[in-house]
Amino acid sequence: MTPLQADTYRQFGRHGTGLTLKGALTSRTFRPVVTMRLCQAVHHRGGAARVLLPACKLLHKFATHLAGMDFPWSTRIGPGLALTHGWSLVVNGGADIGANVTLFHGVTLGRRDRIGADGARHTSYPVIEDEVWIGPHATIVGGVRIGRGSRIGAGALVTEDVPPHSVVTGNPAQVVKSGCTPDVFNRVPLGANEE
Repeated sequence: MTPLQADTYRQFGRHGTGLTLKGALTSRTFRPVVTMRLCQAVHHRGGAARVLLPACKLLHKFATHLAGMDFPWSTRIGPGLALTHGWSLVVNGGADIGANVTLFHGVTLGRRDRIGADGARHTSYPVIEDEVWIGPHATIVGGVRIGRGSRIGAGALVTEDVPPHSVVTGNPAQVVKSGCTPDVFNRVPLGANEE
């Protein structure tokens, strides 16, 4: 299954070209996912196809503008991304997002800059592992790792690593439950190496 097919499956519970086109035309939050995958496909194909990249980037910019989100096409994102509501979503292009991830409206995945004792700037970005659910208006900044299957509560401010299968809430975020079951609707199988 291609990443776009997996994204379509997360959106509709099944996949197919017709469903992908329907979502691209009718869903404000699915359209930016489609245009992101289109930009990535053209970019990775290389050769003569790359002449289409500026037009694809423009289409993606238009789609994200209509959706009210800052969602760079170049962000590394695994298959099966689900954007729920989407308004005010901000994803830094340096973030790394796994498979079967759900992002709600107002989520921020941002970079953190620190100035070292030597005056050098150190920049870091979040890593979101597979099957993570990030609730409305949660903010995750810097070089933190959100462990597989974790849930980030609404409004949480996460600046430290989160262990796998944890629920975190609050500002600053704290683990309130361990051993939680991932919250993934229309889960896309990740392959033979799944647990």
